[in-house]
Amino acid sequence: MTLHRLSLAQFRSWPRLDLRLDDRPLAIFGPNGSGKTNILEAVSMLAPGRGLRAAAAPDQARQGPDAGWRIRAEIGESGVETTAAPGQTRIVQIDDKQVPQTALARLLRVIWLVPSMDRLWSDPPETRRRFLDRLTLSLFPDHADLSLGYEKAMRERNRLLKDQVADPGWYRALESRMAQAGAALTANRLQAIDRIQTAQGGDFPAARLSLLAGEGHADDAEADSIAARLARMRPRDLAAGRSLTGPHRADLGASWGPQDMPAALSSTGEQKALLLSLILANARALSSEHVVLLMDEVAAHLDADRRAALYDQIVALPAQTLLTGTGAELFDAFGTRSRRLVVAKEDGRSTARERD
Repeated sequence: MTLHRLSLAQFRSWPRLDLRLDDRPLAIFGPNGSGKTNILEAVSMLAPGRGLRAAAAPDQARQGPDAGWRIRAEIGESGVETTAAPGQTRIVQIDDKQVPQTALARLLRVIWLVPSMDRLWSDPPETRRRFLDRLTLSLFPDHADLSLGYEKAMRERNRLLKDQVADPGWYRALESRMAQAGAALTANRLQAIDRIQTAQGGDFPAARLSLLAGEGHADDAEADSIAARLARMRPRDLAAGRSLTGPHRADLGASWGPQDMPAALSSTGEQKALLLSLILANARALSSEHVVLLMDEVAAHLDADRRAALYDQIVALPAQTLLTGTGAELFDAFGTRSRRLVVAKEDGRSTARERD
């Protein structure tokens, strides 16, 4: 067991919630708008970033942007608190010591699947890149720091390009930083793809994954090569006013079956099954880590047999799993293997009670 307890104060629709967790899957059900997803979002805030909704901290306060919120958790032997004062960005404390958000990645690995991700294979490349980086971060906690370092150096280089600065001396140090961080980012992504691809199996189709490079050469994991290309590309980048090559141009490719069908050309049901396969594989690939898997409305578009297969795999995973759905019947295939939490909304406040 990893996440023992979750306490919320003024977060989204929850004025208060104190939830104790164990190693059984927790099925959370209730009407739309009752606050189910808000519980998953709170858990996702125990990872670096903006959580599964990618919301700004002021927008997560129950009483509006002029109010604050607090999330507390017990993770293993550590106490974690993340808060946002009115109108401020959030801060993180581990065992009463303020730390950067990236420290959370070393304490708990949080993976999620939400309905908006069903469009993964038809959305623009940046959506798949963010998805890949979330998977990669779960496997390599340093990925967040590398991303921040790369993006900071790239922003500074882009500022020079936009201002039409031509002196090479202004670029060399920035391009060196981009190259070092970018090579490590790409190496992490390639290793993550390999580990997740290897961990696929069970009743869901296995996808063949690849890091698509395009004209941005985003699969290059050699720092010297990246630096040389950035220097060579300066005239074109100056004309564009931005950096056109590097790991920020990466895309995730996926295909499956004997015909090697691209995910983007597969049916909606096949795309959903592929996505489930990757999320489950990500959890398996983290078997030696503290993992929490969040699955929002995952059962809604699965038939009874596919739901039963999914729940069998969830029970077998080395992870704590929280799932949401509108009705208790969606989780019948768990039998006695899960806990049930009924959520309702009364007078604008979410309430919860455990059900046998």
